Amino acid sequence: MYSKLRKRILTVAALAGSLAAVAPATADAHPFPGPGYPKYKYEGRYPEATPCKYGLNASRTARLGSRRITLKYFYSGRCGSFGRIENAPRNCHVTLDRSADGGRTSSFITETVDPGDNFAYTQVGNNLSGRVSRAALVCDTDPDAPTAEVLARTNWF
Repeated sequence: MYSKLRKRILTVAALAGSLAAVAPATADAHPFPGPGYPKYKYEGRYPEATPCKYGLNASRTARLGSRRITLKYFYSGRCGSFGRIENAPRNCHVTLDRSADGGRTSSFITETVDPGDNFAYTQVGNNLSGRVSRAALVCDTDPDAPTAEVLARTNWF
């Protein structure tokens, strides 16, 4: 219930063009962190559990069958960034890569689409102080042989 409320709040805020900080909520989402995540300030938190406002920095679209999926990358100069996907089926997820060396090696946080939802967003990745990050839309494109395929990706920021 709290996750759905959290996601509904972010849906409304995202439609307005930026996200405002709201009260933290208990999540039943499914984050999958890579090695080295969380490491920096605000990592391991969802955007609404930080004191920051995030603006839309990049957007990409991709098609999966007849579905048009949107990948969005949000940024705050105080907290970092996060990725979000919209109109996505359950076989997709959003990943935020974060790198301390300009993209040569990275850590990541991935978030799946919750049952009953068609969107997902990641926890914050701290791409401040010389670090960079980017978001990716990844889907299993073949139901008979599930293989993760990157359908859209933002640039490093």
